[in-house]
Amino acid sequence: MSQQTKAKLILQDGSEYVGTSFGYEGSVAGEMVFNTAMTGYPESLTDPSYKGQILVSTFL
Repeated sequence: MSQQTKAKLILQDGSEYVGTSFGYEGSVAGEMVFNTAMTGYPESLTDPSYKGQILVSTFL
């Protein structure tokens, strides 16, 4: 069983959100964009239009 990595998202206004991260492990800063689709996560991860952005996947 793989270990989940906890991550904290801190916004410019000071708001903090805790979640699970995968991929790069380290601190980064940049433009954050949301993907609220219920499907298509693999496509989002390889979509070149997200280059240089922090992609956050959400769902209800």
